[in-house]
Amino acid sequence: MNLKGKVALVTGSTSGIGLGIARALAAEGAHLMLNGLGDRAVIDKLVADLAHEFAVKTAYSAADMAKPAEIRAMILEAQKTLGGLDILVNNAGIQFVAPIEEFPAEKWDAIIAINLSAAFHAISAALPAMKQKRWGRIINIASAHGLVASPQKAAYVAAKHGIVGLTKVVAIEAANDGVTANAICPGWVLTPLVEKQLQDRAKAKGTTVDQEKKAMLAETQPMHQFSSPEEIGALAVFLCSEGAKTITGVPLSIDGGWVAH
Repeated sequence: MNLKGKVALVTGSTSGIGLGIARALAAEGAHLMLNGLGDRAVIDKLVADLAHEFAVKTAYSAADMAKPAEIRAMILEAQKTLGGLDILVNNAGIQFVAPIEEFPAEKWDAIIAINLSAAFHAISAALPAMKQKRWGRIINIASAHGLVASPQKAAYVAAKHGIVGLTKVVAIEAANDGVTANAICPGWVLTPLVEKQLQDRAKAKGTTVDQEKKAMLAETQPMHQFSSPEEIGALAVFLCSEGAKTITGVPLSIDGGWVAH
C-alpha cells in the first residue's frame, strides 16, 4: 500500500479521527497538508513532528471550512506547496444536539456548511487536477448517521446522509477518470471529544467512565467496542491502494454492527 510521492489533504486533522487518518497516510509515505482547529504553536509542532517521524513533506492550512473561498484557496495551496493533490479526505465536522422544534437555525446552517457543503467545495476544487492526472482518491468521512438516524441530531444526520449521496455522484462522474470516491461510516470512535462526553455523562449520573462506555456502546452497537482513529486510518489507506481501485461510490461501515440491525 505504498503511497510514496502521493499528496494528501485531510480536513479536521489536528486531532481525533482526522489525525489518525493523516498519520496512517504519512506512514505509507504520503506528503500531508493538515487542517483544523487548535493552538497554533501546538499545531506547528504536530506538523513538524509528522514530517520528522515519517520523512514526508508536511504543511498546514487554517482554512475555515464554513467559507468556500478559503476551502478553494487551501486546495490551491496544497497543490502549490506540496506539488499536487492526489488524496482528499473530507473529515471536518461539528455537532449540536436538540429536538427539531428547538434546533437553532444558525446551528443547522453551520452544521450543513461544515459537515456537507465544505466537502462539495473541496471536491469541486480538487477533482479537475485528479482527472487530468488520471489518479485520485476522495474519501468522505460520513458516519453511521449517514445510513440511519438518531433523535435530536437533525442537522448532523441530514448532513451525513448528504455526504453519502454526494459520494455516490462523484463516484459515478469520475468512474472512468482514475478517481474513486467512497464514504467511511464510523460508529463510536474513542476520540478526545468522545472521552470528554463520557466523563461528562459519568459526572452527571454519578457513575464511572467505564460504566458509561458500556452504556454508550450498548445503546447502538451489537459489538461493545469502540473503533479507534488508527482503525479508521487503516481503512482510508486501503481505499487509496491499488487493491481498492474498483471500489467506488460505497458507504463503508466500521461501526461494530450498528447499522446491521
